[in-house]
Amino acid sequence: ILRKIREILQDKTINNKVAILSMPVKCIPDDLSKELSVLDVGLPNVSVLRTIAKNCLTEYEVDQYDVDVPVLEAALGLTIMEAELAFSKAIIKFGVLDKSVIPFIIAEKEGIIKKTGLLEYYHSSTKLNDVGGLENLKEWISKRERSFTPEAKEFGIETPKGIMLLGVPGCGKSLTAKAVAKAWNYPLLRFDIGKVFGGIVGESENNVRRALDIAKAIAPCVLWIDEIEKGLSGVQSSGQTDGGTTSRVFGTLLTWMQEKTEPVFVIATANNIKELPPELMRKGRFDEVFFVDLPSSEERKKIFEIHIKNRKRSPEIFDFDALALATKGFSGSEIEECVKEGLQTAYSEGKDLTNEHIIKAASETVPLSITMGEGLRKLREWAKFRARMASSAQSSCSLCCWC
Repeated sequence: ILRKIREILQDKTINNKVAILSMPVKCIPDDLSKELSVLDVGLPNVSVLRTIAKNCLTEYEVDQYDVDVPVLEAALGLTIMEAELAFSKAIIKFGVLDKSVIPFIIAEKEGIIKKTGLLEYYHSSTKLNDVGGLENLKEWISKRERSFTPEAKEFGIETPKGIMLLGVPGCGKSLTAKAVAKAWNYPLLRFDIGKVFGGIVGESENNVRRALDIAKAIAPCVLWIDEIEKGLSGVQSSGQTDGGTTSRVFGTLLTWMQEKTEPVFVIATANNIKELPPELMRKGRFDEVFFVDLPSSEERKKIFEIHIKNRKRSPEIFDFDALALATKGFSGSEIEECVKEGLQTAYSEGKDLTNEHIIKAASETVPLSITMGEGLRKLREWAKFRARMASSAQSSCSLCCWC
C-alpha cells in the first residue's frame, strides 16, 4: 500500500490532485518521508472556539448569549468535538451561553483532561497568605504577577518560565504551587511524569507531547510537576535499562521548557537534589531555584496561627512563643499534625484546644530533622551556594543548625 501511494505521488500524469493522510499520532513511514509535507493541527484557539460557539447557538436557536473571551478561554484545551459538546450541554442545561456557564464548562474540561490520565486539573483555594514564612519566595512571585500581560511584553519583559523548589519534605513546596495559581488566578495543572510512560514503542514520547500541548492550549496556566526527581529517575542509565525512553522523554521536556513562548509557568518541586540531572538546573529552564528550609521560630509562630485560625479558634488565647519553642526543628506539615492531634485529644477530653494539648502532641512526635538529620544537613550545605533562600530568615542563617 505504501509503495502504491508513493507511485501515485510520483505520477506526473495525475494533475490537480492532492493526497491527504490523516493520523492522530505523528508516525511517518520511511517509504513516504521524502514525499510528504507534515502539518500539525493543534487544539483550537479562541478564534476557532468562537466559531464553534456561534454554530451551537445557531443550532439551538438561543437568543441570550455573550460569547466573550472569558467564556471561550474556559474551553481552551478541548478539541473541536469536545468544545462543541461542552457548549451544547451548557446551552441545553442553562438555556444561555454567557459568563454564568463558565464554571460548568470548566467542570466539563476538568473531566475531559482527567480522562487523558496525564494531567490533573486542580481548583486551588490556597492564598499566598496561607503559606507561613517564605517571604523571599512570595515577594518574587508577587513581583511577577503582571509579567504575563501585553503591557509587560511591550515594556520589554520576557514571559516568566518557572521556578524550581528544592528542600525539606513538608515545608510548603506543593502548597506554594497551589497558592501561586490562586494569586495569579490561573488554572493549575498537575503533571505526573510517571503516567506518561507506556509499553508501546513511541507511546511515552507521544504522551509527554500531548500533555504539553494541552498545557499550551490552556495557557496562561501554572503547570505543577511535583517531585520531579522521582519521575525522571534513571535518566543517566536510560540507555541500558529502558532503551533510552526516559532520556527521550526528558529531552522533550527540556527542549519545551527552553523554547516555549506560551505563558505556561512551570513549578517543579524536588526533595532529593542528587537525583536531579544537572542540565535541568541551569538558567533558561527555570527563572530561579529556591531552597525551602525548615521554618524558623517566627515562621513556626505564623504557621501555628494559620492552622489555629483554620480550625476556627481565636489566636489570642494561645502562646505562640511556647509553641514555637516546643516545635524546634519541625516542618510545616508536622506542625499541622500537632494541631490536629491536639484537637483530637481535646475533643476526647471534652475540652477546647489549648497550648498544653498541642505541646503534648509535639513532645510525642519525632520530627524529620532528627530521623534524617544527616541527610538534611547535607542538603542545606548543597543549597548554601547553589540556590536562593525562599525565606528571609534563612538568608542570614548559617545553615548549620535549626533556629
